[in-house]
Amino acid sequence: MALHPITGSASSPGSGIFPTLVFVQGNEQRTLNLDHTPFTVGRKVDKDLVIADPRVSRDHALIAAENGEFFVIDQGSKHGTFVNGERIQRKNLERNDRVEFGVRDVSYVIFHPHHATSNTAREFLSQISGIHISTETTDLEKLTLFLEAARKLNTTGVLDEILVTLLEATLKLTRAERGYVFMKGEDGNLRLAAGRNSKGEPLLDDKTMSHSILEDALKSNSEFVLTDTSRSLDLAGRHSIVAYDLRTVICIPLRKPQVQATRGEGAPAPAQNSGEVMGALYVDSRFASRDISSVSNDILRAIATEAASLIENARLVQAEEAARRYQQELSIAASIQQGLMAVAIPDVPFAHVKGRNLSCKEIGGDFFDAVITEHGLAVVLADVSGKGVSAALLANTLQGMIYSQLAAGMPLTEIVTAANRFFTHKHIGEKYATMIIARIQRDGELEYVNCGHVPPLLVCNREVIRPRHGNLPVGLLPDATYESDHYNLHPGDRLILVTDGVTEAENARGDFFEDHRLEAVAAKGASMEGIFAAVADFCGGNPLNDDCTVVELAYTG
Repeated sequence: MALHPITGSASSPGSGIFPTLVFVQGNEQRTLNLDHTPFTVGRKVDKDLVIADPRVSRDHALIAAENGEFFVIDQGSKHGTFVNGERIQRKNLERNDRVEFGVRDVSYVIFHPHHATSNTAREFLSQISGIHISTETTDLEKLTLFLEAARKLNTTGVLDEILVTLLEATLKLTRAERGYVFMKGEDGNLRLAAGRNSKGEPLLDDKTMSHSILEDALKSNSEFVLTDTSRSLDLAGRHSIVAYDLRTVICIPLRKPQVQATRGEGAPAPAQNSGEVMGALYVDSRFASRDISSVSNDILRAIATEAASLIENARLVQAEEAARRYQQELSIAASIQQGLMAVAIPDVPFAHVKGRNLSCKEIGGDFFDAVITEHGLAVVLADVSGKGVSAALLANTLQGMIYSQLAAGMPLTEIVTAANRFFTHKHIGEKYATMIIARIQRDGELEYVNCGHVPPLLVCNREVIRPRHGNLPVGLLPDATYESDHYNLHPGDRLILVTDGVTEAENARGDFFEDHRLEAVAAKGASMEGIFAAVADFCGGNPLNDDCTVVELAYTG
């Protein structure tokens, strides 16, 4: 056996079981093995991780192992080392910690410690293999052996390893020929999660086992223990037992652990078979087993209880890790979207543009943009149906499409026609978008196309006009036609565009902000900031249930 190069623990040569760093920089990421210590980070080319950024010091930080734990150590860097946003000098690293070196929100690493599961499981199984389970082995010794296995495996976090290890341990204890673990999926159907024979070989086919016993055990939420089927008087319907000459069949439901409240004196104990069934442990043999005593029945029940607890813990760990990974990916997607959605407001002598977006989630389906061309200053505000990742993905695509066509000077009606063609000809589900595109020229002539969007507000001398001209949203009908409308603006006139997240903002009583409040605020001369302030005051701390975007175009002449 070779010593692990970092932890000093035993590991098989070439096993490749090392902690890893996931290095994220912009849209790229790569995985680095921590296969030696210390692991160096800095701007110098001889570092293990080279980050070519002036804010990263030449000798920035180390990642070192001490007593099986990993630490990040700042080496007196100018701009600091951060773990989960907190500046540190030395910090113990835990799973999924985010470490940044000098430069924030541009590049970082995610720490992933290695799983000790495989080694722990194999070491334990090798210990069990060296113990002869004879007829003289007492029930108490068997129970002690299993509980020791459970305690060791409880430190692991990989569901498949837990299933396999517990299955092989159970086969040793029951001296059965083969065993299976079945788990219920989200749809309630059983699936084969693990299978092993007494030689430790994987079993992928469960056709020759007794599925009727399995179904009855799950339906009744009770253990089935048949130690000699040749003595059983009633095997009606047990075709597999007869066909494959199965003599010993044991099936134990796996129940979700129950959190028991403190019982008062005299209160009844919880039912022995209480708890939602999450799966089953099944073993069988073609030879008869010795009679299983009531104590051995308790051992089998303890195996099932301990297995269910371990499986549920592993599931929770997997769910938590998946949630954290999703949150990290969502954070990356949000930063990318913010970069793509960043609007460079053109500086033109005849108009001023302001815009702001508040997302109810990390990423959303609202966007606005402003483009100056020889045809004038154009602004666009769009709202893709739905929320979250799918809406954000389509919003990014739509924004790029509209921006490129505005920059090319395409007619507004042709731009929205092309967007409608894109939505209706691609297989993207029931997705559509409302949008409004307006273009103003130096002489004040305003042309706009409203595609199912909230009607714009024209504020002229504190009089609010709501043009009702409109078209269908893009993405509803492939043969929809679109028309534009025109207005002549005078110096001081303003065009205000909002998404329905503004008019449908709710207060604690469930009232909407609605159009009449928006018009009243605009009539008082409120700017974009004033509208957001009015919405916030109306909601009174009630969270937004949709993205809110406001764009203000002021014509100065």
